[in-house]
Amino acid sequence: MGRFHPDVEPNHLDIDIDEYEDAYVVGDVHGCPEPLDRLLSKLRVTDDDLVVFVGDLVRKGPDSAAVVERVREADNMFTVRGNNEEKLLRGDKSLDALSEADLEWMASLPVAIEIGDNLIVHGGVDPREPLDAHTIDDLQTTRSLVPGGSYDSPYWYEEYEGPPRVFFGHTVLDDPVLTEGAVGLDTGCVYGGSLTAYDLRNESVTAVPALRGGVERSDAKIVDVAELG
Repeated sequence: MGRFHPDVEPNHLDIDIDEYEDAYVVGDVHGCPEPLDRLLSKLRVTDDDLVVFVGDLVRKGPDSAAVVERVREADNMFTVRGNNEEKLLRGDKSLDALSEADLEWMASLPVAIEIGDNLIVHGGVDPREPLDAHTIDDLQTTRSLVPGGSYDSPYWYEEYEGPPRVFFGHTVLDDPVLTEGAVGLDTGCVYGGSLTAYDLRNESVTAVPALRGGVERSDAKIVDVAELG
């Protein structure tokens, strides 16, 4: 049997970090091109560096089309397909600013990216199940281990120890999650928080503030990382 579920196997990508100078994983951008440009500038990203996104490039922010264009046109930028890209592909949500070519590009995106011992997905993995049991939906939406829960502890990353080390978004955090087994990078840029990147070589975090009020979001749906077990 393959490393991934049969549905995921043709939708995953392996990247060789040795082909790049520096390498970064970036949290959920959600249609916010201005902080993305500031973050890439702060990191001094060049065409020789690797940038991988945890998905949800689109929706909720002011200019999803600009973010998609930025990533699509860069040979050194890759992203997994998040649940918000999936909503557009299913027709559950729509964005008039996106073209058919944009949607075709989204449909071609992997749902899992491997970089050495690191696995990038959008939602997460269930530590109670082997990796090859996880469907596309599992990798895009896993969050709480409570049946029927969403923002209820324990979250999967509180129990998961790896390997591989899993990088994820989807769950909005007040600060990045940094454990031996998991790195959470959705620090709520579109909600007025920050946009965060993890440096794979130096194992360090860099963030820029959103500098805008952001979309309203209940405090109950923003995880206080300091309170995690």
